[in-house]
Amino acid sequence: MSLTYSFAPEARFELLETIQYYESESPGLGPAFLSSVNEGIDQLLAFPEAAPVLFGKVRGKTIRRFPYSLLYSLRPGEIRILAVMNQRRRPFYWWGRK
Repeated sequence: MSLTYSFAPEARFELLETIQYYESESPGLGPAFLSSVNEGIDQLLAFPEAAPVLFGKVRGKTIRRFPYSLLYSLRPGEIRILAVMNQRRRPFYWWGRK
């Protein structure tokens, strides 16, 4: 069975906001962040249960090179990305997302 993935609206906003932030800090860093996120998503699609459970059914996949994690839950046939979380900020702000 092949998995798909989707972003919660808030997670998509966080992703775009973070890309813009890194790009404003140093040209080329925004696309580098997106590339690391895409690499993490590819790993999740290949091994969806490899990331540790953080709370309930929510798992966290650390993004290579950046202080961010993809917080996600597994659904039938889908990985739902709930947050693109900065590891240095409020740890549970994403609670309640679906």
